[in-house]
Amino acid sequence: MITLYHCRDARSFRALWALEELGLDYRLEVMPFPPRARVEGYREINPLGTVPALVVDGHLMTESAAIPHFLATRYGPSDLAVAVAVEEAAYPDYLNFLHMGEATLTFPQTIHLRYTRFQPGRAAEAAADYAEWFGSRLRNAEALMGEQFVCAGRFTMADISVGYAVMLALSIGLDEQVTPGMGAYFERLSGREAFQRAKAKQGAGRIAE
Repeated sequence: MITLYHCRDARSFRALWALEELGLDYRLEVMPFPPRARVEGYREINPLGTVPALVVDGHLMTESAAIPHFLATRYGPSDLAVAVAVEEAAYPDYLNFLHMGEATLTFPQTIHLRYTRFQPGRAAEAAADYAEWFGSRLRNAEALMGEQFVCAGRFTMADISVGYAVMLALSIGLDEQVTPGMGAYFERLSGREAFQRAKAKQGAGRIAE
């Protein structure tokens, strides 16, 4: 049994979206944000107190970029993963974009989010700097990606990783950092049936609620 602990539109949305793309059976626990402060006993499940927390076969996974890849390979084979380099030339690009969505793109957004929504007024200049930092990184990602998707000429888990970063930007007031090209890219992704199912299953609301 797969169980996903999730907060609406938080990083754990990557895992929820991936589960829907794969059509897997799972149990979804939607919690208020931040769960470490608002859900009693959650740290007993995930000592970090963060989301996602994916529990499968007695194993806990907490990295939102790793979970989609794990699911596609563990429950595959699936075209949502890119095969090792000897089989598909796009394997290095796939891994790069898979982790870029979190480590490179989402990190500066979380700093911006902290100082504009959770602790407003403490560091407005820092928030603005990180917003611009995110924008420059997103433009770099756009320069590296393919015409329709980030790599391999098809939708993969790497698009879930990068696509979530664009979704987060649009939900926390970083619209001006999202180029028309990346806006169109996210519009294509958000039109996918699995994306729409994931949105519906998590319910209404957004990350700060």
